Amino acid sequence: MSALRSTAAARPLPRTARPQSRPARPELRALPGGATERGARSRLELVRAPLQARSRVPFLVLCMSLLGLALLCALLVNTTMAQNSYEMSELRREVGQVRQDAQRLQAEVWDAKASLPERARSLGMEEAPSPSMVRLSDGAVLGVAEEGAGQ
Repeated sequence: MSALRSTAAARPLPRTARPQSRPARPELRALPGGATERGARSRLELVRAPLQARSRVPFLVLCMSLLGLALLCALLVNTTMAQNSYEMSELRREVGQVRQDAQRLQAEVWDAKASLPERARSLGMEEAPSPSMVRLSDGAVLGVAEEGAGQ
C-alpha cells in the first residue's frame, strides 16, 4: 500500500484552470495559383551550379596602381615645390642685387646733380641771369633771351 501512495503522490494533479474547450481554428484552403493549378510539379527544382568565385587579383592590382599613382603625384608635387623654392630664393637674391645697384646709381645721380654747376664753370660756361627755353612741340621760345650774354 505504501507503493500505491508513493505513485499517487508522484502523479501531477489535474489542472482546473485550463480551459476545457479550445477555440475553433479557421479552415485551411488552397489559394488560387497553387501547386494544384500549375501541375503536380514537385517543390524541388533543378538549378545551375554557382559560378566560380572571381579572383581578387585585378582588384588588388587596381588598388596598388592607384596607390602608386598617388605616391608618384605626391613626389612630383614635392619636387616641383622644392624647385620653385630654389628659383624663388635665387630671384630674391637678384632683386636684392638690383635694389643695391639702383641705390648706388641714385646716389651717383644726386652727387652729379650737386657738382653740375662746378663742372659747367670748369668748362667755361656761365650762368644766364634770365634763361629762356624752347618748347619742342611747337618750337616757341619761352622767356626773354638776352643777346650776347653767353659771350
